[in-house]
Amino acid sequence: MGKKVIYPVGEQSFVALRERGALYVDKTEYVEKLLDKGGKYFFLGRPRRFGKSLFLSMMRCFFEGRRELFKGLYADTMEWDWEPYPVLYLDLNTESYATDEALAQVIENKLRIWEDLYDIRPYTDSISVRFENIIRIAYEKTGKHVIILVDEYDKALVNNLHDSERFVRMREQLTAVYSNFKSSAQYIRMVFLTGVSRFAHLSVFSGLNNIMDISFLPEFSAICGITEQELCDYFRDGMEMMAGIEGVSAEEIHEELKRRYDGYHFSRRCPDIYNPYSLLNVMDRKEFGNFWIGSGGMTLLEHQLKRFDTDLKSLFEARCSQSMLEGLDFDSPNPEALLYQTGYLTIKSYRNNIYTLGLPNGEVKDGFLGYLLPRYANVPRGDTEFFIGEFVEELDGGDVDSFMRRLQSMFSSVSYRMEMDCEKNLHNALLMLMILLGMHVETEYCTSEGPIDLFVRTARYLYIIELKLDRSPEEALRQIEERHYALPFAAEGRETVSIGVNFSTSTRTITGWSVAR
Repeated sequence: MGKKVIYPVGEQSFVALRERGALYVDKTEYVEKLLDKGGKYFFLGRPRRFGKSLFLSMMRCFFEGRRELFKGLYADTMEWDWEPYPVLYLDLNTESYATDEALAQVIENKLRIWEDLYDIRPYTDSISVRFENIIRIAYEKTGKHVIILVDEYDKALVNNLHDSERFVRMREQLTAVYSNFKSSAQYIRMVFLTGVSRFAHLSVFSGLNNIMDISFLPEFSAICGITEQELCDYFRDGMEMMAGIEGVSAEEIHEELKRRYDGYHFSRRCPDIYNPYSLLNVMDRKEFGNFWIGSGGMTLLEHQLKRFDTDLKSLFEARCSQSMLEGLDFDSPNPEALLYQTGYLTIKSYRNNIYTLGLPNGEVKDGFLGYLLPRYANVPRGDTEFFIGEFVEELDGGDVDSFMRRLQSMFSSVSYRMEMDCEKNLHNALLMLMILLGMHVETEYCTSEGPIDLFVRTARYLYIIELKLDRSPEEALRQIEERHYALPFAAEGRETVSIGVNFSTSTRTITGWSVAR
């Protein structure tokens, strides 16, 4: 029996991972790529739990000269003197930043640690002056230019997108720290920041005109996450073990991993990237699940979708320029950018300098929409999967009345916490429902006679659904017939079912429907 593989779920310390002998997907070649760039200031944006912290921890060990930790890795073959640099490592991932004091306490704690390390007695309370003094003295005492690594530089901002006043206060505190990157440039060898987004009006981006954002550069597209080749190289034993447990082939396990967790793209020329957090959880537990989507972050999304008053169909087919996706302006936020940066949308294609976005994989589709659906409709939390299963049986079997009664109950007593207008809320809920059903579904499907509100294709049936607000279902059905909505599908060989539906804005539910076959 071979040596048991340790899958380091959630491990962010390179030292701990290497000392335990845990699996490490070698990303050390990207340090050489950064050095070859010849720049001083770098930024990497990736979603949460994608390996940014581990990469930064690895960089810290590299610049501290801890070569013994890199035995067998690419970095050990580099032409590098391995002399230690002074490394200032600022981890902002340790707090939720729910109070004004939280960020100040984190910064104060780090300043004191660095001042103790370099035997500095502070003579001022100014964060900016103290940090500038630390950088200078670290350089003077070691004779080496300083390495500054900042993990999740923007977490205090991202966590307060819903609170404009606290957001501004947090931004001011961070500016006091980041403004030193420019003023202390003569003492600095490299600054590397990770986070979710480039925030406009923050000194680190507005004050530095030579910071290199590597987030969209093709040569760094696989710096975090797991590529197809890495899956085969590092996880083959795990896939074979799971295959034995499940009684299927390793190829079938591979295909299921791909369906659930693959599909991320971070540049116009990017290999498929697997979500590393979910992949490690699967290998460790020997079972599939929605691990990344269930590990937090949805509250932020809910706040922002409410703020944007978002039409979900437009998001799932969003077309954006790179400049739109790169940053966030708190005063004029872009929902597509936020969903891309937080990992709920990814790049699907690139053409004529425009990116087309979409849901990356099955985990995000099921978890994201399953989480949001109860906020648009009367679906019990935790019962979404069962609820969807009942819908599938009814639609596959052509049981229209049962399907419509279930749909009617879905909209009964809805509180509309998303506070959207009634028609948009209805369309969003139906779109989410049909995507979760795993069926071919389109809203506002265009025909020569006009758009179909909802079009659903199953193995045996074509459903054409016309929705009316405060009108009769017969009127909706008559529109389907008069505009010949079924004509483009006549040659498909499926039975066409036309459904006219009335939705009452006063009772906020479906009050009637009419069916024609």
